[in-house]
Amino acid sequence: MTPVPDFSLKQAQAGHLVRLVPAGREHAAVIHPLLADAEVSRLTGTVHSSTGLAQPKSGDGRAAADPGGQAPWSVDELAEIYGRWSVAEDRIVWAIEEVATGRIVGESVLNDLDGGNLSCGFRIWISGARDRGLGSEAVELTLRHAFEDQGLHRVSLEVYAFNPRARHVYEKAGFSLEGTLRGALLFDGGWVDAHVMGILADQWNARRGGIPTDPPPAGP
Repeated sequence: MTPVPDFSLKQAQAGHLVRLVPAGREHAAVIHPLLADAEVSRLTGTVHSSTGLAQPKSGDGRAAADPGGQAPWSVDELAEIYGRWSVAEDRIVWAIEEVATGRIVGESVLNDLDGGNLSCGFRIWISGARDRGLGSEAVELTLRHAFEDQGLHRVSLEVYAFNPRARHVYEKAGFSLEGTLRGALLFDGGWVDAHVMGILADQWNARRGGIPTDPPPAGP
């Protein structure tokens, strides 16, 4: 029987280093200043220059951060967006909470659910808490929910060529490079490629020691 993913079901995911908490209006005041992180803005492709203001990103429903340190939207506007996302049926948005400190350090998202094809997109960002394994564990927790709880077949993402650290994290989690969108982002007057990566349920199960979801091909 084909599973039916239900993204209206938003559950916390607990790990050793981080906890993924379903994001709601109450998280806006904490996440708002994090989005002014210049590195987050650059690596997620939400700005087109090192000094320019961010523009709203298609599909996200909110503006990105200003690398100068000031977000071009209010806390109330962000709260309204998180309120909508908290009941959305096409995405699950988690605030990433560091277990050791209780601090919110970023966001992990499953989005663009295609229920008919059991697939969705994925994005993640972390501010001010790098090189401590938090992102790697957040990716693992997100994928575990996608494949084991939601019964998805495929999760995909895009990562820009100037973010090799993130690509390494995704490869460690089991993502495979599937192609390159050449010149996908205009940044500081130059064009940056975006790498398309994906992971299938059988790859996830193989890494976790599980049984592949797809049957082996029939013999001759």
